[in-house]
Amino acid sequence: MERFDRANSASPMLTRERFDAVLFDVDVLVIIRSGGVETYPDAVDLLHHVAGLGMKTAVLSSSRHCAPVLEAAGLTDHFAVCMDGAMTDERGLMGQPSPDTYLAAAALLAVTPERSIVVEDAIAGVEAGRAGAFGLVVGVDRTNDHARLRQHGADIVVSDLRELTR
Repeated sequence: MERFDRANSASPMLTRERFDAVLFDVDVLVIIRSGGVETYPDAVDLLHHVAGLGMKTAVLSSSRHCAPVLEAAGLTDHFAVCMDGAMTDERGLMGQPSPDTYLAAAALLAVTPERSIVVEDAIAGVEAGRAGAFGLVVGVDRTNDHARLRQHGADIVVSDLRELTR
């Protein structure tokens, strides 16, 4: 499958005709503060949109606390796969920028990388998505890092995840 080219497409990028799954880094969904876990509203909107399309979802984190973080944020039910640091260690997977964790999550969802989207806010994460030959690598710029995310492998960079639904 050819990589999605946003610049040369007038149609929405998130369609079931193009993609089967979205794989999220946990940090694009939530922020952990001293008072607890908060969700990013744009991330919740995107999760609802993806669910409405019937796409499969996974969440990834190098932390061993991914499941409790999702539970605290009220997001547990949105994900079929939660690939965290413990699962990575158990499977002997390399961390980012290796694509191992993203490839393993796609396999657990029974989808191909070419028909999957990686949504990442870290340089190593977009490098992992690119190295894994995922169909679309989305960089999420919440810290004014647009140019570096593009330079390191993001096909597109957004500051608001709702941009993916247009």
